Amino acid sequence: MNEPDGDITQLLLELKQGEPRSADALFTRVYQELRRLARARLRKERAGHTLGATALVHEAYLKLVNQDRVDWTNRAQFFAVASRAMRRILIDYARRTSAGKRGGGASLVTLSEDGAEREVPIIDLLTLHEALERLRVLNERQSRVVELRFFGGMQDADIAEVLNVSVPSVRRDWRLARAWLSQEMKS
Repeated sequence: MNEPDGDITQLLLELKQGEPRSADALFTRVYQELRRLARARLRKERAGHTLGATALVHEAYLKLVNQDRVDWTNRAQFFAVASRAMRRILIDYARRTSAGKRGGGASLVTLSEDGAEREVPIIDLLTLHEALERLRVLNERQSRVVELRFFGGMQDADIAEVLNVSVPSVRRDWRLARAWLSQEMKS
């Protein structure tokens, strides 16, 4: 997240106050980072996925700037909300494209520690979403860590800032959540 925190935070405050040009200026500042996140996320999708990074960014951004219930505070919070918006868009897209055929919207997904390229098993994105929802009931913070890291591409320090916890806590939650999800998705 290359832009200085202050610039994005200031634009978020202006957006919250109804400043007319702030939405365009904010989009210019965050666009490349949102595209990077979207491309990283879509690389984990099945081959031939018809939703592109640009469409995902634009749809997510429209959801973000039209939020009237979010009290924008800083860059980290913005990207956390962006990761949740991207997740919801991808889940809705998977639901539409699978059209009731379980497994029809299967996606290539990895929960690898280092994000290194490797052969990954095909996992139904809807199954992952359902497992994350079950994890949310058991441990909401672990579920948020997975969401922010996997769907939002955020680093441990940014996740710690968003969740107001230490970096070691984020790393521990990530390890535990990955293990739980792996076991849950096998069954």
